[in-house]
Amino acid sequence: MPKGFRFDLLAKSGYVARGVVFLLVAGLALFSGIAGGRPETKSALSTLLAQPFGRVWVGLIGIGLLGFVAWRLAQSLADSDGHGTGTKAVAIRTVLFGSAVVYLGLAGYALAHAFFTGGGSQGAGEKGLAQWIMSQPFGAYLAVAVGLGFIIGGIGTAAKGITRKFERYLRLADASGVVTTVCVYGLVARGVVFVITGIFFAYAGFRVDPQQAGSMADALEWVRKLPFGAVLYIAVAVGLAAFGIYNLVEARYRIVRSPSLADVKHSIPTVGH
Repeated sequence: MPKGFRFDLLAKSGYVARGVVFLLVAGLALFSGIAGGRPETKSALSTLLAQPFGRVWVGLIGIGLLGFVAWRLAQSLADSDGHGTGTKAVAIRTVLFGSAVVYLGLAGYALAHAFFTGGGSQGAGEKGLAQWIMSQPFGAYLAVAVGLGFIIGGIGTAAKGITRKFERYLRLADASGVVTTVCVYGLVARGVVFVITGIFFAYAGFRVDPQQAGSMADALEWVRKLPFGAVLYIAVAVGLAAFGIYNLVEARYRIVRSPSLADVKHSIPTVGH
């Protein structure tokens, strides 16, 4: 990194952008009956576009998400969090790399809509991804694998909250306060949505039907149809808002170590390890 470059500001701007997106998604989920629209990331950005100075705000979010992508790449390729090169560490870093790819797509969507009229397709969400995957060789198997990845990632996200492992990366003065409780709640809710989305994806792969793949909105709608679904739906929607707040907490208190070329070389797993 160039001398004087504040990589931590780049990473933390990414957490702010992701936090804002999830607060918008939670708002759409809670007020979908009034405001309309599907409670998912691209719908949230499209809703923001319709507000005063919407293109400016969406453009800033897109730039911030690029910072988040850079941080995810630092975590996955340079092992900035110090996970190591063991089997479990490689799995974690692979998930982080996948997160970088996902948010790169969302950043591109935001910037295209901010700077170009009609820049992108509203329908190119999880179903669009499933359709692309199934058009590849062994696409149905890939879709099942992606679904399992979502499920594993969801379980990991929820476990990260329940076990409070996220605290090791935060400089929080009060580890037992309200902030920690909100973070735990947000991570568990996000994990639940991930698992449901993964089940939809895996089912789409088994059925060889990309239309069966689900998005965040589909996962929330499924929750709404359960017994006591209205209560559960609100609980998960509020949890997504808590996840947004968790990202803002990360933006303020996250320990960020700037990567270097040496980090990348030393963090690459070697044969036999």
